[in-house]
Formats: sequence, C-alpha cells, structure tokens
Amino acid sequence: MVHVWEHLSTTPKLRVSLFAFLFSLVVSLGDARIRRHARDSPSTEETVETYSKYYNYVELTGRLRSLAQTYAHIAALSSIGQSVQGRELWVMRITKDPNTDAPEKPKFKYVGNMHGDETVSRQVLVYLVEYLLTKYGEEPRISGLVNTTDIYIMPSMNPDGFEKSKEGDCLGKNGGRNNANDIDLNRSFPDQFDGTIVEPESIPEVVAMTRWINEKKFVLSGNLHGGTVVASYPFDDSASHEQQGHYSQSADDSLFRFLALVYSKNHSVMKTGQPDCPDAMDETFDDGITNGAQWYDVPGGMQDYNYLYGNCLEITMELSCCKHPPSAELNKEWDLNRESLIAYIEQVHIGVRGYVKEAVNGAALANVSIVVEGIRHNLTTADHGEFYRLLIPGTYNITAVATGYTSMTVQDVQVIEGKATELNFTLAPAVSQAAASTTMTTSSMPSTEDPNISTTTANSATSTQTWIYPSTGNNHSPTVPNGPQPIQPQAFRHHNYADMELFLRKYSIEFPSIVQLHSIGRSVENHELYVMIISDNPTVHEHGEPEFKYVANMHGNEVVGRELMLNLIEYLCRNYGTDPEVTKLVNNTRIHIMPSMNPDGYEVATEGEVKGYKGRNNSNNYDLNRNFPDQFVTITEPRQPETIAVMNWLKSIPFVLSANLHGGSLVVNYPYDDDKKGMSEYSQCPDDKVFQQVSRAYSQENPFMHNGHPCEDLYPGEYFQDGITNGANWYNVPGGMQDWNYLNTNCFEVTIELGCTKYPMAKELPKYWEQNRRSLLQFIHQVHNGVKGTVSDIRDGTGIPNATISVEEIDHTITTARTGDYWRLLAPGTYSLTASADGYKPVRTYATVSVDGVELVDFRLTRLHSETNGRTSEGPQPTPSEKQFQTLIKDLSLGQGLEQLIKSTATESSFRYRGYKELSAFVRGLTLNFPKITSLHSLGQSVEFRTVWALEISNRPLESEPSKPKMRFVAGIHGNAPVGSELLLEFAAFLCINYGKNPAITRLINETRIVIVPSINPDGRELAIEKQCTSTQGSSNAHGKDLDTDFFGNASQRVVEAQPETRAMMDLIIDKGYTLSVALDGGSLVATYPYDKPVQTVENEGTLKYLASVYANNHPKMHLGDTGCSNNGQIGNIPDGVMRAAERQSHMGSMKDFSMDFGHCPEITVYTGCCFYPPAEQLAALWAENKKALLSMLVEVHKGVRGIVRDRSGKPIVGAIIVLNGGVRVFTAEGGYFHALLAPGNHNIEAVADGYQQHRQTVVVSSYEAASSIIIEFDMDNNIFGLPREFVVASAAASMTALVVTACIIWCVCAAKSNRQKDGFHRLRQHRDDYEDEIRLTSMGSKKALLAHEFQDDSESDEETLYANKI
Repeated sequence: MVHVWEHLSTTPKLRVSLFAFLFSLVVSLGDARIRRHARDSPSTEETVETYSKYYNYVELTGRLRSLAQTYAHIAALSSIGQSVQGRELWVMRITKDPNTDAPEKPKFKYVGNMHGDETVSRQVLVYLVEYLLTKYGEEPRISGLVNTTDIYIMPSMNPDGFEKSKEGDCLGKNGGRNNANDIDLNRSFPDQFDGTIVEPESIPEVVAMTRWINEKKFVLSGNLHGGTVVASYPFDDSASHEQQGHYSQSADDSLFRFLALVYSKNHSVMKTGQPDCPDAMDETFDDGITNGAQWYDVPGGMQDYNYLYGNCLEITMELSCCKHPPSAELNKEWDLNRESLIAYIEQVHIGVRGYVKEAVNGAALANVSIVVEGIRHNLTTADHGEFYRLLIPGTYNITAVATGYTSMTVQDVQVIEGKATELNFTLAPAVSQAAASTTMTTSSMPSTEDPNISTTTANSATSTQTWIYPSTGNNHSPTVPNGPQPIQPQAFRHHNYADMELFLRKYSIEFPSIVQLHSIGRSVENHELYVMIISDNPTVHEHGEPEFKYVANMHGNEVVGRELMLNLIEYLCRNYGTDPEVTKLVNNTRIHIMPSMNPDGYEVATEGEVKGYKGRNNSNNYDLNRNFPDQFVTITEPRQPETIAVMNWLKSIPFVLSANLHGGSLVVNYPYDDDKKGMSEYSQCPDDKVFQQVSRAYSQENPFMHNGHPCEDLYPGEYFQDGITNGANWYNVPGGMQDWNYLNTNCFEVTIELGCTKYPMAKELPKYWEQNRRSLLQFIHQVHNGVKGTVSDIRDGTGIPNATISVEEIDHTITTARTGDYWRLLAPGTYSLTASADGYKPVRTYATVSVDGVELVDFRLTRLHSETNGRTSEGPQPTPSEKQFQTLIKDLSLGQGLEQLIKSTATESSFRYRGYKELSAFVRGLTLNFPKITSLHSLGQSVEFRTVWALEISNRPLESEPSKPKMRFVAGIHGNAPVGSELLLEFAAFLCINYGKNPAITRLINETRIVIVPSINPDGRELAIEKQCTSTQGSSNAHGKDLDTDFFGNASQRVVEAQPETRAMMDLIIDKGYTLSVALDGGSLVATYPYDKPVQTVENEGTLKYLASVYANNHPKMHLGDTGCSNNGQIGNIPDGVMRAAERQSHMGSMKDFSMDFGHCPEITVYTGCCFYPPAEQLAALWAENKKALLSMLVEVHKGVRGIVRDRSGKPIVGAIIVLNGGVRVFTAEGGYFHALLAPGNHNIEAVADGYQQHRQTVVVSSYEAASSIIIEFDMDNNIFGLPREFVVASAAASMTALVVTACIIWCVCAAKSNRQKDGFHRLRQHRDDYEDEIRLTSMGSKKALLAHEFQDDSESDEETLYANKI
C-alpha cells in the first residue's frame, strides 16, 4: 500500500480525481453515517461481509479485532480464557462506553459453537456483532438496545473443535464436537443431581466460563447449538435421568417457556415446530420449544448451571438441522435468525429491576436476596446493589432479605408487558429483632425519568413495621395464626447414601440464601460426612447468634434420626418466610444438621431390624460412641476418622446446644454418661439442672416419650420419669460423644433415643415425624435460654475472644467466640457471673434468668497496666500500615482466619521425594524465579561434601533488619525421615508463589525474616529407603553419628570434634538472632518442647509448651492426642498432642537444647507422622495436614513482647540482657531491638546493662494480638558499691586531692635526693681507681645480703640500687 500512496501523491491528476471520488462518496453517505461512526478515521481497513464463508480461528480473531478497533466507542474485545490448545475464548462487549462498569444496564450474553462442529452459531454471532455495530446510530431500535444493555457475545466457546470439524458434515461424523481432550463441554458443568464429574484440568473452557458467569452476574443468556431447530429451556436433566419424556420443571418454568417462545415465534422455521431434519423426520416440537429433559436428558449442561449458580436465565437454541452446512447456507441462516436474536436480547428488560441500599448512609448492598413469593428461586444483588428479576406480566409480592437488616416486602408489584418495573429497596439495620420485616402495599407508578420503566421505592426506615414473630422469648409452642399451616414433608422413605446426597444437594441449590452444604470429613470408606447449615446467613458465625447442631445416625443401624433430619431440613426450608416460628428460628439461630455420622454402617444395616448390631459400628468395627476421649477411662481403641472429623468440627465452631439422635429406646439421656467406678449410678455434672431442663423440653412435646414407659414389650421393667434419664444412671458409657462435648467445648449435648425399633420399616416413618416434629423445634428453642452477651475492651469496644465466663457455684466455664460474644445456658435463678481474660481485670456481676427468654449481660474489661520501676514508654503510635498488620495478625489468629487464607492461596503441587541433587536444584530455582525475596546460602558441607543449604525469604533478604522477628524452619536432621524436608520445600514454594498475589502472605513475608534449612543430613537422606516406616537406615550421617546427639556448647562436654553438619548448624544458631525455630522430624505424631536432656525444672516451660500447642492445635490430628503409632509404642492419649521432649525420649546433645542454651531461641520439634518414610502418595495429605500449622508459627512469631532498649539520649544499647520471668534471657541486637515470645498472660521482664540501672516491668501478652512495642530507657546507675553516687564522687574527690598533695611532697623529697646522687656519680668518675677495691668489697657484701634475704621485699636504698647496677 505504501508505494501506491507514494505514486498517487506524485501524480496531480490522480490526486484531483481521488479527491472528487472521496467527496462524492462522503456526500452520498450523508450526515447520519458520520454521526453513526463518531470516531477518527479507522486505522484498520474494514472487510465487507459476504455471508458466504466460515472464519477459522485466525480469521475470526482478525475480524473481531478489526471491528473492536473500528467501533471502539461501543465495542471492546477481550478473552475470558484459553482452550486446551491455547486458543483465546474471545468475547465482544457491545454497549455505550464499553470500558466502564455499567450497573444501570442489565448484562446479556450469547455463547456459540460450544460443540465445535455446530458451526452456524459461530458465524451468525459474528454477523450479529457487525449488525449491532454498523446499525448503531442509524436504527433507533439498535441504538436504544446498545445504549441500555450490556451485551456480551462469544462466537466460539470451542475453537479447537471447530478447527477439526469439516464443512458439509451434517451429522458430526468427522469429529470436532468435543474439546481437544475429547470431552463434551455441555456435559461438564456442575450438575444439581450429579455434582462435578469432570476434572477441571481437562476442561479449561468450562472453568473459564463458570468463572465468567459467577463474576458478571448476567441476567439473560442464549446458548446457540445445531442439529435441529428448536428452543430448549431448563431443566436439562432430572434426578432419575430418564433418557426421554420426563418434564423437569424449574421454579421459573412459565418464564422460561415465554422466553423460548420469543425466539421461536420470530424464526419462520422454528415456530412451526417441524424442523424436518433428515435424520429425524418425525420429530416435532409444540410451538418450536421444548423442556430440555423432556426432549432428552443432559446432565452437566450449561443452561442449568447458569440458572442455579449464576443469577442468569439461559435457554438453548438449536439453529439448523445440519451441524456444519455448506458456507453457501450462511446467508439464509442469518436471515432466519436475525430478528429472533435481537428480540431475545430485548427480553432482558422485562420484569423488575432496581437497587438495594442501606438506609443510614445510602451505601449499596450486595448479595441481598430478592425473593418473589410463590417462585422458589431467588437471585442476589450485584456489587452496586443492582438487581434484575425477569418476570412475566402479573402482580407479585417481592422481598429483599439481607443479613443484619430489616427485611422488606413490597406487595402487589405490577409487572407489565415489555417494560421493567423499577423497585428500589432501602433497608434499615435490624436494631432489636433480627426477624424484623417490613411490609408495604403499593402500586407501581411511572417513572419521570424513563417512560419505559415504572417505579416503586420501599423504605424500611419510614414504613410501618410488622414483626414476623413477637420477641417474647417464650419457648413454648407459639400460637399459630389463622391462615396457611406449615408445609409438612410429603415423601417418606429410607435414603441410602446416594439418595441422601442428592437430597442434600437439591435443597442446597434450591434454597441458597438460607442453606449451606459442606462436608466436615470422610468416613473410613470415603463417604462424605455432610452437614447442612440453615440460617439467614449460613456461611458465617454472626455475632450474638447461637450455634446449634443435631447429629444423627452415629450408630449406622439406628436410622430414625437420619430420616427425621432430612424431614427437618425440608420443613425448615419450605416454611422459611411464611411460617413465623420457622422464620424466627432460622433468622436467629445458626442450625447445623448432620444426618449421618456413620454412613458406612448404614449401608450394611437391614430394614426391619429391632435390636440387632449389624451396621452399628463403623467399617473398622469400632463403636463411635465409645471412641471419644473420656474423663474417667483411657480409651485405647484408635481414634476413628469419623470421630476425628467431628472433634475438629466441634473445636472450630462455638456450639451452644446439641442433640445426638439414636434409637433402641424412647428417652432423652443427659451427662454424665459414666463415672469413676464404672457402675450404673447417677453421675451428676455441674450443669445438671440445665440438662434436665433441656431434656424435658424435648420429651414433653412427645407424649409417648414423656410417659416414661418406652418399650414395654422389649424392656417391661424400664421406666424413665418424664422421659429423661442421667446417662450413667441408665448404663455406663465410657468414650461417649455427649460428655466430650460438655467437657471440651462450650456445647451442652444430650442423647435422644427416638424409638424402640432401630431400623423400622419405611411405612412407619410418617409416624416418627409426627411424634417428634414439635420436639425437634422445641429443643432448638432451648438454645435461646440463659444469658448471652459480649465481652469487650473498655477502651475501644472491640470484642475479646477466648475470654472466660464463669458462674459462681457451677464448676464449668465457657469461652467467648472470635468477636467476644458468648451464650451460657442456665436454669431459672439468680447467678454471680465473672468475665476474665488474659491481660484484663476480671469483672463480676449478677444476672437473673427467667423461665422464658434470655438475659443480656455484657462485660467491658479494663486492661492491666504495666508496672515498672524505670523509664518505660509505649512505642510510637502505630502507623496505619502497622495497624493494618496488627489487624492481620488478629484475623489470622482467630476463628477461620488461617483456613480462609489457605483457601485463598491454593496452589498446584506435584509431590514427590527429592534427592540431594533435585533438592539443590529446587532451592536454586526459587532464587532464580523469585530473586527479590530469596537468598540462598551454604552453611557448610556434610561428611560426603554435600552442601547444607539455607534459604532466606524476606522482602530484603540481603539486608540486616533487626527490628523484624527471625523465624527458622529446619528439617532432615534424621535422613530416614524426609517428610519434613518435602514439607519445607513446598512451604517455601507456597510462600514465594503467593508473594505479591495474596496480601496476607505478602505482608507476612515483608514483616518477617524466614530462614529454611530443608536438609541438615543430606548424606543420610541418600541412604534412606522409601516406604520403610521403622527402618533407621539413613538416620545417622556418613560417620554413623546421630546428629541430634552432637550439639554440645561446652568443650568439656564434647569427647570428639563436632560433625561438619552439626558445626554448620551451630554456627547458624549462635551467630543469628532468631526469635523462634521449628524442626520437623518423623516417627511419631506429637509436638515436643525443650528440653531433650533430663532436667528437673524447665524455665519458661509455660511459654515453650504454649508454642508447641499452637502447632498441634492447628494440625487436624495432632491436637487430639491420639497418635496410634504402633511402630514406636506411642499408643494412647498425649494431652493436646504436646509433651516435653525428655518425656518422649531423653538424650543429651540435641539441637533443640543447643538452640535454647546458646542461641537463646526457643525451638519446638514436630513429628509429622508415625511412619519415618511413608510412600510419596501420602505427601499431599501430609502437606494438607501441616500447611495451616506451619503458617500458624509464622503468625505466632509476631506475638509476645518486643521493643527497643536505649539510654536517656536515645542511643541504642546493644547486648543488654532481657530476663523473662526471672529465668530465660534474650539479648538486644543491633539498634537495641529485642523480641521474646511468651505465653498469653502477665509476665515480668527485667532489663540489665552494664553501667545502667536495672529495669523491671510487667507486660501483658495476648494469644491473638501482635506484640506491642515498648521502649526501655536506661538511667545511669547512681549507686556505686551500694552507696549514693554523690557521696562516692565527693569522697573520691577528697581522696584524689589528698593523693595529689602527698605526691607533690614525695616528688620534692625525691628531687633533692636525685641531686645528691648526681654529685656522687661525678665523684666516682673522677676517683675510680681509688675506690675500685672498696666498691668490689661492698658489692660482695651486697650479694651476700641479697642471698640472705631473697624472699624479702626488695625495697633497697638508692645507694644499694646504684651499686647493684654498677656490678
């Protein structure tokens, strides 16, 4: 082109002709076209569309880029991801100002070519893109649509498949339907009935699509296919998966039919319902539309996913009988579909639209549920509070529901054809009652801003409020108002595991605003242990809202509880929002329901069994209700996975009340379940009155139970007064779950026996529901008894977690949750309550608990002030950045902070064991890939000259930063236990990869100096053998020395020279000021703290034990204390999974002890598993178990006490000694900095430095707060030899004066003598010969005198000295 333009520019006649041509062309187009483009001259020449060829991937990319560049004011091209073969998944966004967010415009999308060989959709959507762009500004209909709609068009979701498909292949015989991994993309989405069945790695197109759907919150969508001519709508499959003929109706079935008809009636072939496809001539569709599942079953389809998970209504349009027709057919297909495509987009503007805002400050409220009465499908507001609820014309009652706000219902909302009714909600915070709601009766009014939209605004701050349920606190059955009765469960049957799983998934999908389904673990046979949470905000613990749980089917053959829990789930979900009692319970309680704790046992149990044991135990044949740690009896059976999962679950959530549902009798059984004697006698717990009260609350609603004669045919002599009993008084049950709940958590649990027959026939199940329905609800009400409140800091009102609430004369305490809220169940009466917390003064008050309702008692605690005898000040006020870091440490220390961090930092890992060479390459690779935050050092070499590496991770790895804590992670001291090495390598990669991506990880690295030594004993590691759980081969170094017995600081203790590996580590420990060290080893499952050597007492043992417990408590198994390591005899309970190292295996010369004594750094040793060298397949599970614990230590190193020691002038004092609680010492580093870790509580510290006064101070340490900085300023020591400095100085001055005078006198005398001596010397020189004989004689006499007095003081006269020198 360049040479052409050059030629034209040099030819005047041609220039004139060209100008005339261009001028006439512009005039012929007119002003409208100029206005339509409203742009500069395009830099890319447009291609005229011929509608006669298919675009391959390169041509499609070029065409879309050209259009986006030409129409940049209304078009923007982007990719949402890539296909298997790396092709971009292009999306063209078409709207006015396409590069800005547009919450006022509903989002619409078309997706084509999902099946790569169904190609008409691909071309038709390209034509649609061009049509919308070129007609904008020219046709009012198109201009209005683009101005008011956020349109996204994806011509090809499967570009790889298209490249494989062949033109003219109508039946898809040449392939291309599936993606490059040969997977059908329209069978690969999460399904409501089958879950996720395809590995995400094989379907990047689906992964990208689901992410895009969830991010954008589209309102309406069309999925374009080929193979026939019809519009198909949800659902695409059913629970039964009948291949054809099963109408699977969605909640919005009428709306879907309407939308499908819009497309069909505008398509001249489709609307006939007779596509006349050669391969299915007899196939017809009424009005050209069909329910997807009725046509044929499609599990894993995209349209159902959009509806169930994406806020979006989508239908599927089949455009042509031939999947890949000849290109000559494309123009005809465009003409057939053009009007349908546009008319369908216009439907995004029907129904109701609006915003939800906060009444106080007008802020937008996201994730507010928009509930339409009579349609059991809710959607939620987007980021700006906007919502678009498509509805067919009619009158609706619409409710906005948000956690913490008064729900708002607007009645009689009029929806008219073709126009959206604007309905704005303003929600006021729920002040007194969480169950409050507002109801408005209104008619729609035309908006003055837009004649096409009618407007209604509902304001909860000004509307008349109608309480859904009165807040009387009455725990008796509420009075049911006249009107509709609660909906009862309709289907009663026994649910096997698969059936139960589908049931739970169904309800979690159908009621997402009040339901969350999750698994707390797995059974022996890998069945999920499902828990359904039901609440108005089910995903989080809400401040002040009690947590309640039901657990059923602990004994697999006791099945009534399992079915009742499924009935209860259905009852609560279907009656929420309509039944006052259910609504109140769900709004004010977080209800957790576990239908089956023993799914394995259930699968082998037999229907009709009355008293049998088949299926009672789990798959390992252990009774789960004898498997919990017991207060009186040591449980020797190995802890089962179901038990471990439940224990971890209970530790993670602040449950208040619980019931464990069993079968075989008809009674409520309460703690204790056993006693010291092991006899059947009453074993009373401190809260016996409370347990009797909640037990009666259940039994009195079940007349058969309350009668007290449960199973007269089976046990004729058995009687329980009021239908309740003390557990041990009935029969002794050691290792029971209910006692463990009470003794180890805040939770009060009872055991409910639901019937005499363990596994009744299915036909009897309705009877059990009727007998227990009221009891189940009434028992949930009991969680709202007693006292509740918040324990907070009086300074700023922040809640204090882990504060203790004690009740006088009741020997049982509970603790506050993460935000300081608590619930304490109590029987009616007046009580003295005390709230206490580490670092605070306890507060005591009185409260009277009534028969009905809960008493609100808040505590505001005052911090203990530090007491000091010197100049101490708090450090400078923290900067906003420092405050942010303090908040981060608190968030990660409480609740689910670390779990959420782990979930947000998932990384792909490939676990295997790495030998020395690969380990070295790995750590070098980290420094090459992350040079700004890593530094690799050699500490030395092993016996066989392998390098002992140390990797530092920090934002300034080459700089000395004494103000930051320094953390050491080491592993591989025993070469036959390489798990620790692999965990540390993965930990290092985890930190590096997430740096700069995850804010929490980034900040932790920025604020910490982390040193990782992955393998201390590389020689031994090379000798060890995989899958050898007990072998000691490789344990020692190449000299056969156990390195953990080679660390001696005193030469007197060392018999031989230290091993080179030991020397390398000793130099690291001594030369560097570490705050904390964690060593990983194997062969057990426990965390140990110093010392390994046998000592009578351990200084600062409380802190050392606490540090070990931090690791153990963040490990899913270790903290349970049941290791079950048969290979080393470690079977049974180790309290909290923590022990002093010497109690495990006492020995001298350990690295841990050396770190304490000579490095002044606490070190804990973590044994990661019973097997020294487990199979590589287990590494992923071991990483999952230890990841949270490793991160917790990185958080813990920032706690304790830290500060600066300086003198009055501000000069830092290096080498000052900080004495902790009179024992352990740390030293100030460069800049006067120090940092010491301490257990939560009050501690005494002393600061000592030569020449300065000793300083004492009391500090308070929190378990969840970052160390606050203190400044210690030393004064000069005013005492000398125990006397005041002034007295000593005056005395010294007087003494010095006397000494000076004396010295002067002596000098004068000496001077006179010196003159005489000089005269004598002169005479000697003159008369040497005369005196020679005399001198000789005198000198001989002097020698004799010296010999005679050789031990006397040599205080000779000046003359004698003279003669001696002469001789």
